[in-house]
Amino acid sequence: MAKKWVYLFSEGNASMRELLGGKGANLAEMTGLGLPVPQGFTITTEACTQYYEDGREINDEIRGQINEYIGKMEEITGKKFGDSENPLLVSVRSGARASMPGMMDTILNLGLNETVVNVIAEKSGNPRWAWDCYRRFIQMYSDVVMEVGKKYFEELIDEMKAKKGVTYDVELTADDLKELASQFKAEYKEKIGSDFPDDPKEQLMGAIKAVFRSWDNPRANVYRRDNDIPYSWGTAVNVQSMAFGNMGDDCGTGVAFTRDPATGEKKLMGEFLINAQGEDVVAGVRTPMPIAKMEEEFPEAYAQFVEVCKTLENHYRDMQDMEFTVENKKLYMLQTRNGKRTAQAALKIACDLVDEGMRTEEEAVAMIDPRNLDTLLHPQFDAAALKAATPLGKGLGASPGAACGKVVFTADDAVEWAERGEKVVLVRLETSPEDITGMKSAQGILTVRGGMTSHAAVVARGMGECCVSGCGDIVMDEANKKFTLGGKEFHEGDWISIDGSTGNIYDGQILTVDAKIAGEFGRIMAWADKYRTMKVRTNADTPEDAKKARELGAEGIGLCRTEHMFFGEGRIDAFREMICAETEEEREKALAKILPYQQSDFEALYEALEGNPVTIRFLDPPLHEFVPTDEEDIKKLADAQGKTVEQIKAIIDSLHEFNPMMGHRGCRLAVTYPEIAKMQTSAVIRAAINVKKAHPEWNVVPEIMIPLVGDVKELKYVKKFVVETADAEIAAAGSDLKYEVGTMIEIPRAALTADEIAKEADFFCFGTNDLTQMTYGFSRDDAGKFLNAYYDAKIFENDPFAKLDQVGVGKLMKMAIDLGKPVNPNLHVGICGEHGGDPSSVEFCNSIGLNYVSCSPFRVPIARLAAAQAAIKSREA
Repeated sequence: MAKKWVYLFSEGNASMRELLGGKGANLAEMTGLGLPVPQGFTITTEACTQYYEDGREINDEIRGQINEYIGKMEEITGKKFGDSENPLLVSVRSGARASMPGMMDTILNLGLNETVVNVIAEKSGNPRWAWDCYRRFIQMYSDVVMEVGKKYFEELIDEMKAKKGVTYDVELTADDLKELASQFKAEYKEKIGSDFPDDPKEQLMGAIKAVFRSWDNPRANVYRRDNDIPYSWGTAVNVQSMAFGNMGDDCGTGVAFTRDPATGEKKLMGEFLINAQGEDVVAGVRTPMPIAKMEEEFPEAYAQFVEVCKTLENHYRDMQDMEFTVENKKLYMLQTRNGKRTAQAALKIACDLVDEGMRTEEEAVAMIDPRNLDTLLHPQFDAAALKAATPLGKGLGASPGAACGKVVFTADDAVEWAERGEKVVLVRLETSPEDITGMKSAQGILTVRGGMTSHAAVVARGMGECCVSGCGDIVMDEANKKFTLGGKEFHEGDWISIDGSTGNIYDGQILTVDAKIAGEFGRIMAWADKYRTMKVRTNADTPEDAKKARELGAEGIGLCRTEHMFFGEGRIDAFREMICAETEEEREKALAKILPYQQSDFEALYEALEGNPVTIRFLDPPLHEFVPTDEEDIKKLADAQGKTVEQIKAIIDSLHEFNPMMGHRGCRLAVTYPEIAKMQTSAVIRAAINVKKAHPEWNVVPEIMIPLVGDVKELKYVKKFVVETADAEIAAAGSDLKYEVGTMIEIPRAALTADEIAKEADFFCFGTNDLTQMTYGFSRDDAGKFLNAYYDAKIFENDPFAKLDQVGVGKLMKMAIDLGKPVNPNLHVGICGEHGGDPSSVEFCNSIGLNYVSCSPFRVPIARLAAAQAAIKSREA
């Protein structure tokens, strides 16, 4: 039997999301609930995958089913595709199973040609509407299907408005729009070389192909990488009969949320435009009116809409984001989905839903995207500095947080300036999906046009980026890279500050301060801690970082990089003296100068962690990283050592390595110079003894981690010096201190021989940054040169240094645990690479039985929530 590639809305439901995509599944569900949905059909995500397998062609079987379902749609609507008397016009929209706002393409009013337009213009008695639909269709089809740039059409519209002396598109007459349509078709012919297609079936196939193709456009690929959406999922296509919001003043279109997406407050929020189509609201070409105004204009449709909102929120048990159209005062629902929201709103909504009895605590924890928590930990403006500042202008506070940076006008400039280390604010008339890379690089985004539901607002909220949209007072001159606001002219490179919560815009730099965590954040985190099984530690080298991490809920230090402690005042000189020493005795003398510094650093860390575990990694980088590079410092070192500058330069040259990542570093340093490991052991143990004495109620058990071990004999050799030194220090102090010696698993050979290594190790900690480098055989510092080519070729979907490679590196980790645990049942295992704060990597760590993940201080809440979600998911499985 032939495979089913197409489903009527009445044949599906919400559980078919993987096949019908989010939009299709929700349209089917709304149809089942008896809501006023213009009917149509969904072409499945499998058809998209098949399209790519067939070399970007729609095969005959799928085409046949599409044509069959056009017939079914004609029966349902009583209209006919391509008919001049009673034409069926449709919208064609994408709908992946994960919501990707603004990333994929849409075409409205499909099915029109000159004959049809002339007939509907006459029959409807509304020629302006007919020609408006046609010029929109030509513009969208040309842009989306044939990839003729939008800007050519925008320029023609602007010329027409200027010629007629009007401000808005709605002020153009039927004749103006008819003239625009013929200008658009001429533009199309010039760019494409053939006439604009008149056959609705040809138009439809072109549009479906374009939606499938948009799954692979650059902005969709960037969005997917950032949001862990696999390329293999594909997108569905929804073909839906049109409801017209642009027929006149008894029509309109809008977007609404059942709760405030910025704050989470329980109130209907949204925007509405009279005599418009959906794209007008989202693109932000005209600034819309608040949804409450709809009640004055269309009281019956508004009352019905309020009821629909209640039905949908109760049905989905979550905040809904809906698109709707009013045609001749009658309401039509075009889509619903769980709404994108700020992290602040997500926490409030989750807590409120629990209090309203709609969700359990576990469900509330599972509802929140851990990556969004990042935004809550982001800077806000300093209250005093803010009070002293006067806003120059005000837009809509579209995505919270504070941003301060230099003005740039293009996405490319934002990327380029940010790479130079500049903080920038991207200022645009309106953002388009192509701007996503620039939006990511900027501290914040400011737009002249657009509402709370514009592309800039939705994408910024998803990224946790500060955004102020719709500041209509800005007079923009993009061509000359300047704008005027509040009487001041801003040029590229001028400082500006924006507040994404209030929408205020300030001249110059305003001091920002770290965010405070309280209220709903604390509630959700308490629930997360109740349900997670894995511990969360932090990577911290300073007491400040350790304190911050403790505030954010860290339960220990998983990685303290001791080398960061060697660069302080007075220390680097002693360490360079050690490097230049020629005998063991000279080295020990130099190291003795560093010991008290190291000891006091470790004491401060133990104090900050209040008896929670602290893992201290012994010296890891190659020695060349510590030697001076400029002449003045070299001379200073030569004088201190009683050597000539040439002798010092010779020592520095001798430290040069061809491949430092795989060179003389990690445990190899301790094998060559055991005195380094002995000094560090003394510092760790003395610090622990002192802190334990001061706080007998704390359980201080230092964990000493030997890095870069690839052979059990290396570990055994270095461990011998560590144990001898530690035991001697403990005996001399008359203490009963316990300590552990473990290793970092970051060389594939260590994972492969973990059963041997576990005999000598009290714990394993996966250093997944190096383990990824060594497993792939490429350096993370150089990978940037070719990763984009790998993304384009679909060899990689993600940066393996940001998101753990579960297939290869993950297999080594699992192997190490499976080999090590039976040999040493007390072995505890963690991860301290960057992946410890990535939610999908945390879920993997939970699945293979890690005891803890460790990540940078600001990612601790993300890891706590991700660990809870992983535990809840594994219990449900």
